[in-house]
Amino acid sequence: MHRSDVLIIGAGPTGLVLALWLSKLGVRVRIVDKASAPGTTSRALAVQARTLELYRQLGLADAVVQYGHRVAAANFWVKGEPVAHLPLTLVGAGLTPYAFLEIFPQDEHERLLIERLQAFGISVERNTELASFEQTADGITATLHLPDGQQEICQACFLAGCDGARSIVRKTLDTGFPGGTYQQIFYVADVQGSGPTFNGELHVDLDEADFLAVFPLAGSGRARLIGTVRDERADHAETLCFEDVSSRAIEHMKVQIEQLNWFSTYRVHHRVADHFRNGRAFLLGDAAHVHSPAGGQGMNTGIGDAINLAWKLAAVLSGAAEARLLDTYETERIAFARKLVATTDRVFTFVTADGPMADLLRTRLAPFLIPKITSFETSRQFLFRTVSQITLNYRGMPLSTGVAGHVHGGDRLPWAHDGEGDNFESLKCITWQVHVYGDTSDEMIAWCHEHHLPLHVFDWRPAFETAGLGRNGFYLLRPDTYVAIAETCADPKVIERYFRDHGIRSFFGTP
Repeated sequence: MHRSDVLIIGAGPTGLVLALWLSKLGVRVRIVDKASAPGTTSRALAVQARTLELYRQLGLADAVVQYGHRVAAANFWVKGEPVAHLPLTLVGAGLTPYAFLEIFPQDEHERLLIERLQAFGISVERNTELASFEQTADGITATLHLPDGQQEICQACFLAGCDGARSIVRKTLDTGFPGGTYQQIFYVADVQGSGPTFNGELHVDLDEADFLAVFPLAGSGRARLIGTVRDERADHAETLCFEDVSSRAIEHMKVQIEQLNWFSTYRVHHRVADHFRNGRAFLLGDAAHVHSPAGGQGMNTGIGDAINLAWKLAAVLSGAAEARLLDTYETERIAFARKLVATTDRVFTFVTADGPMADLLRTRLAPFLIPKITSFETSRQFLFRTVSQITLNYRGMPLSTGVAGHVHGGDRLPWAHDGEGDNFESLKCITWQVHVYGDTSDEMIAWCHEHHLPLHVFDWRPAFETAGLGRNGFYLLRPDTYVAIAETCADPKVIERYFRDHGIRSFFGTP
């Protein structure tokens, strides 16, 4: 009987990232997908800064930036003319090494992840579908439908449902998926073309009730059109073709289509599962939460789920932590998912609202306010922090404690960079570690050395104060680089007590 530590159902970005991180940490994974090949009809485009920061742990960030497209600006159109221009090149300057909007289509993204996963000797098992599973106190027993029509019984310690909005894992667990479906029909088209909107920047049409955006892709003259259809055409979504929707793009945004590479329509839901965990089975990505595409959050949130769960599963499977550590996965990720669905719903409702007042707000007020608001650095930074997910935190949750400087337990560690160095360099290691900015005690140095806990002491510099870091205290960082403890003292007993209270026995990690 085939046995693995973790059986992953679904090989989209969420499942692939989970498999990659677990493989890096020495966990035996098996990943299956009912599709015969990787996706070619991708919808997700944006790879947010927080995702890129975490991708440094597997050397993925540089590849995404190399193969993707950095968007220099966003433009807003009304009545066939650009009315507002928002530069994006420095919108997150000083906040992250990736202070920009990166476009990297999901199909290309998946191919990169599959290639990196194969380097660990792991291949996605295609045309393989989960038929059913049962769980006991000792593990999971699953039945798979194989490509040749046969069935296979396999076993795993844990099961990860990364199998999308129609998740068989979620349905088998009988987990509720409350929410609703937006009335709009979405269309997406990859095109080769020309015109003022094919200048490598993002363009959004604010006219009328239909939403339309032109996203630049890497390569000359390539773009993706994403729009909505709300009139009588929406009643015939299954028969819609590009000719039915392209006239608006051509008329309103002066798009000249030279070649259509791909076209598809779909509906969007806004739902969050009642639970993200049931015993040894977990839900991640679209299997756990779906929402509007506003802000390009969906794929990035699924990737965040995967990285959050990966280090916890690895710790439990290796004996480095007690099983109760896994309880924190749902606690941390479900709160964010619910907040995200509410936020993207408000943005999407504003952009697509119907009626004279909504049109007035979009076509008159928004173009006036956008340049005004974004002319202030604090406004630009707030916008970037929110969209890039660097503001996502786990404050007030079981694994988070303390405050030092402006940094709370549960926060993403702030980036501090100047001519003397980068405090994120050590975060490439997937391990617990301690950061000290300034001086620390001999006791802290000795304790960390004795327990093989990496300690990084940085001489105090103005860049650290600017970033909000506290002086002479310490930050205990989790393997996913979030702050576990923010403390103003230099007493290692605080760390010792934390690990004891949370059932963490040793500090696994990778170089």
